[in-house]
Amino acid sequence: MRYIDQLDLAGKKVLVRVDFNVPIAGGVITDDNRIRQALPTLRLILDKGAALILCAHLGSPKGGPDPSLSLAPVAAHLGKLLGQDVPLAPDCVGPEVEALVAKLQPGKALLLENLRFHPEETGKTPEARGDFGKRLAALADIYVGEGFGVVHRPNASVVDAPRAAKVCCAGLLMKKEWQFLGERLADPGRPFAAISGGAKVSTKLGILKNLLGKVDDLIIGGAMANTFLLAQGHAIGASLAEPDLKAEAQAILAQAGDKGTRLHLPVDVVLGRSAKDAAAMGVVEVAAIPEGALALDVGPRSVELFSKVLAAAKTIVWNGPMGLFENPAFAAGSLNICRAVAANANAVTIVGGGDTDAMVHAAGLVDKFSFISTGGGSFLEFLEGKDLPGLTALKECA
Repeated sequence: MRYIDQLDLAGKKVLVRVDFNVPIAGGVITDDNRIRQALPTLRLILDKGAALILCAHLGSPKGGPDPSLSLAPVAAHLGKLLGQDVPLAPDCVGPEVEALVAKLQPGKALLLENLRFHPEETGKTPEARGDFGKRLAALADIYVGEGFGVVHRPNASVVDAPRAAKVCCAGLLMKKEWQFLGERLADPGRPFAAISGGAKVSTKLGILKNLLGKVDDLIIGGAMANTFLLAQGHAIGASLAEPDLKAEAQAILAQAGDKGTRLHLPVDVVLGRSAKDAAAMGVVEVAAIPEGALALDVGPRSVELFSKVLAAAKTIVWNGPMGLFENPAFAAGSLNICRAVAANANAVTIVGGGDTDAMVHAAGLVDKFSFISTGGGSFLEFLEGKDLPGLTALKECA
């Protein structure tokens, strides 16, 4: 890929596709991490004497404009972060937008209104997306892909606009994402360990299969581990599991050894009567989960065993908590694994996914990780080994 810091930007108009799909409550942004992550690219463009045009989506409008999903709060917040007024265009294409872009001076910024107010943005085929991507690209001299969180989506602004642009490149955040995910994981330091957690095997099945043979150690925790415990013949009480995937779990257990991957499952669990319990019932071995009880976190012996694996690793990729970390009664396993990963200063440590990101922030260990990906679905699809259409488009037009 070509990157923004390789180009002469002076006097140019630069269109940047960012991922500003942030949570908003009562008109106030409650988490601006995605906006802040893009600031180095935005400031570079402004400092180099270019006019900055930003495009993004917010939520999922149903077929047309929805005032409740306007990017107005984002424009106001971004203006405070950049230290200048960031006007919001009334649309993202059309004569009014073109007039605003024509008047936009070097060093100034403009945010286009929600891309998804146009159904063509999310069209499933190039024909359905029509000329929307071309109209976006025509607004600027340079297109910059800076939204890793949307590169798994074949949207007009992500795929068609860069292909129609006069010049296209990736931003500094996208550069960092690719350096860690695309380059470092292509030739990882070994041992290479992956941690996979969360609620359902079904959402991670592709990832687990893709990692077999690529990682030296695969640690599985969270409720998804319960399906594997079922596959091993354990009774799991009333714990969340997917019995219909027991055969798939058994196949993964069998294939892991054949492909040279050591698979690690919990050996003890923290029990609760419900997800809302204020305190845990206690800790038991996985062979002794009582009827009616819920396994809601990995136990201390599991943490100890997992931590030994992580201490020896040279590369660690992590997606998904080890238990119901939203409830403090069942957060210890996730937090202790977080600390174990952070303590390995000799490893490249990569985290992705909203829940895992939130957990790292809650533990106050953000600065102890090599990289925290801004992609949710993109990160997961990358780990599955899928092609990401937004990255493909950026490579093709470089």
